[in-house]
Amino acid sequence: MVTKTKTYIGRTVLTFGGGTVLLLLLLFIHMNQGSVSIAPKTILEAIFAPKDVLEHHTIRYLRMPRAVIGVLAGGALAVSGALLQTITKNPLASASTLGIHSGSYFAVVFASVFISSTSGWSGLLVAFVGGILTAVLVYTLAGVANASPVKMVLAGMVVTMMFSAFTSMLQIFFENETAGLFLWGSGTLVQNNWEGVQFTYPFIFVGMVGSLLIARSLDLFQLGDEVATGLGQNIERTRIITITLAVFLTAVTVSVVGPIGFVGIIAPHLIKLLGFQKHYLVILGSFLWGAIVLIGADVLARILDPTFSELPVGAITAFIGAPWLIFLIMRKQNKNYSSKDTGILAGQIKSVKFQRWIIPILVAIALLTLFIGISTGNKGIQLVETFQAIFMNNDTFIKNMALDLRLPRLLVAAGSGILLAISGYIFQGVLRNPLADPSVIGITSGAGVGAMIFLFIGSVSAVWVPVGAFTGAIIAFLIVMVLAYRADFQPALLALLGIGVSAFGSAIIQIIVVRSDMAVASALTWLSGTTYAKSWTELLYYLVGPLIILVPIVFLISDRIHTLALGDDTAKGLGLPVLKTRFYLALLASIVAAASVATVGTIGFVGLIAPHVARMLLGPAHKQLFMTSALLGGVFLMIADVLSRTLLVPKEIPSGIIIAIIGAPYFLWLMNRSNKWKM
Repeated sequence: MVTKTKTYIGRTVLTFGGGTVLLLLLLFIHMNQGSVSIAPKTILEAIFAPKDVLEHHTIRYLRMPRAVIGVLAGGALAVSGALLQTITKNPLASASTLGIHSGSYFAVVFASVFISSTSGWSGLLVAFVGGILTAVLVYTLAGVANASPVKMVLAGMVVTMMFSAFTSMLQIFFENETAGLFLWGSGTLVQNNWEGVQFTYPFIFVGMVGSLLIARSLDLFQLGDEVATGLGQNIERTRIITITLAVFLTAVTVSVVGPIGFVGIIAPHLIKLLGFQKHYLVILGSFLWGAIVLIGADVLARILDPTFSELPVGAITAFIGAPWLIFLIMRKQNKNYSSKDTGILAGQIKSVKFQRWIIPILVAIALLTLFIGISTGNKGIQLVETFQAIFMNNDTFIKNMALDLRLPRLLVAAGSGILLAISGYIFQGVLRNPLADPSVIGITSGAGVGAMIFLFIGSVSAVWVPVGAFTGAIIAFLIVMVLAYRADFQPALLALLGIGVSAFGSAIIQIIVVRSDMAVASALTWLSGTTYAKSWTELLYYLVGPLIILVPIVFLISDRIHTLALGDDTAKGLGLPVLKTRFYLALLASIVAAASVATVGTIGFVGLIAPHVARMLLGPAHKQLFMTSALLGGVFLMIADVLSRTLLVPKEIPSGIIIAIIGAPYFLWLMNRSNKWKM
């Protein structure tokens, strides 16, 4: 007993005493960084014996506010994560994984466009309202108190993708009104004075006091709802107060430094790994180590960028935190995510007569969409004029517009949609995971990283962009496959691992965008996925080969995909080499997705939605499922292309944003509809 007590005291001293020393050291290093070198002695003098000289003013009014806001923001985010993890009974919960950051950020951007000012109280209120609404949305979709950890994180991921699409659209169309918000939206500690600190610290102090006051209630809450109720706790009141405090702390940080992810996952888990369970110590320890994580990330960002052009610290925390998330998923796989139940929507077998007509109907819809697309422009839909121009040569201008400009981009959209749908169809079959698609499991993000590196860092022609996309996709594929193999290809785990890989890729992309000094609108447009200005060149160079060679191969071996979908034991009993087949089919799906990314950028949800809708129309394992999924993918992206250039004429919305705006609510509807889905 004495030994245990000494060990506990030693651990506490190391955690809090050692943590304080480490934080002070990082703060000193942090204030020593900058475009102007200042001697350590001068820094100490500026802090403890300030004089009216330039060096002291630089320290006291530029570098110290940045360091202090880093401590406050990091601590607040970590405490928010600790509260959310307890109240949701989800070890992966944080403001970033549950989508609260994205909701708050969207609310602030929306207010910046349509309201004159979002500084101070108004910015905090807007961020808080956005965060609360997002938390309620995710919590409701995931099943409220009975939500599984996986379902809650997936709901947060999809809500994040949806709000990111809305935010990108506002930033693209209101570039002047949202100027400067891109770096802030990636998370930055830049401060020009003490105003941000003066505004923030009273709110964070209130949030911390509130968190400590409910610490005992959270200790009881961890024992289970029945035990806590039996001990006199009001569970619903505790849940509401805790979520409100967590969102409030998040909103305070977002309103000043922007959305900074993963601090709320890293710090609380460090404290819990050290053996602390009582929430009084967990909250205090999380605040201290959250500050250490964020200040350390900012120090690292400035080391990586010696020009001090400001890498977003949010990208650095994601760069560090995504591997940490993957580590936590792998570490807790047997406790939290071991179920292999995969069905969100299995589909119902339809009548033979209906099945016979589905392909002709989809072909007709595709042709109709194609003709409407080439007939639609700034002057609206001109079906008769376009028909006469093409077949009767009545109007050369309209004919050239339809055949030389609109037709190739529609065919590019159709080809890319087909490839994305086929990729999702393969992934969902071979991994027995109805959530699998190239964007959800990280392949699209990897391809985007590769393409961005070749496009904006390498001094090479844009012709080499597909090489970068293919390279990035294969690397992401190998990472996911290695992790999935170690996790026994559990569907729920694979979806969560994909979130981690995607977050890592997104962090790299953010760093590339800022470092390469890209125009924000053009960067967001490409990253959102667009068919804008696509010509016969992209169609012939990037899509024709995969469509002619890879698609028939997938069709010929689609019976193996259906066999794998039956389960490993059944597939082995039928003589199929499961691991080898799964690996090569997943590799094929990654290459197919990479071809699409190289052509139109990172478009999500097509590979998720098309196979789902195909199963709704045909049933779970119909022989025409492959062709139906492919046609639906092509039709979806063509419709998105038409809507992208007609909804806000003369401006154009990236097709990927249209797909996300449609696809995210559809996916959330699926989650809400699947009451029997347990993970």
